[in-house]
Amino acid sequence: MADELKIPAEKRTEFGKGAARRIRRADKVPAVLYGHGTPPLHLSLPGHDTMLALRHSNAVLTLDVEGESHMALAKDVQRDPIKRFIEHVDLVVVRKGEKVTVEVGVHIEGEAAPETVVTTDYNALEVEAPITSIPEWLVVSVEGLEAGTQILAGEVELPDGVTLVTDPEALVVNVSQQVSEEALEAELAEAEAEVGIEQEESDDDAEAADGGESEDEAEGGEDTEAKDD
Repeated sequence: MADELKIPAEKRTEFGKGAARRIRRADKVPAVLYGHGTPPLHLSLPGHDTMLALRHSNAVLTLDVEGESHMALAKDVQRDPIKRFIEHVDLVVVRKGEKVTVEVGVHIEGEAAPETVVTTDYNALEVEAPITSIPEWLVVSVEGLEAGTQILAGEVELPDGVTLVTDPEALVVNVSQQVSEEALEAELAEAEAEVGIEQEESDDDAEAADGGESEDEAEGGEDTEAKDD
């Protein structure tokens, strides 16, 4: 289930890129809290505690904002593309007892039948869940499944109280027959042969076009000579 962690937070009155850089230099994270019709609340969060709290998606935080308690869901976490530290967090106000729509990752476990390949078409599914009972993963077992087996979104087991939002007919997992090395080589040889044929046909067409132009030029030359006479 989603983590619920207490985080101390401070209100901030400075905004803009310069203010955000100063906050991050102080090992804090700029954030904004909004939702439920309340005005946006601009905050700074402790860097280390926030990083630990947001290790998993759909983290639920209990923010202590200068003595006031706010329950919030991490909606969008922006990270530095190289160093991966948290640059900014968007938080949504939530209430105990309410349900939220979130994306939950699909975790594949088990081994399919020998000589098969397991392909995951959906790495996450959208579900509606109670705010205090958001699953961390949706587990899909492929243990012993034979080639040709398909698992649709509607067939994925969900915890109690969690309902599927993604199209139930969406293909989540596909188990197919593994292609042998000999078959791969045969397909490659066939593809190369087709490319060779296409190239030959292209060359023939180019030669034919060149030949036609030469004949036209020759005919034009004869006419010119006749006129010169």
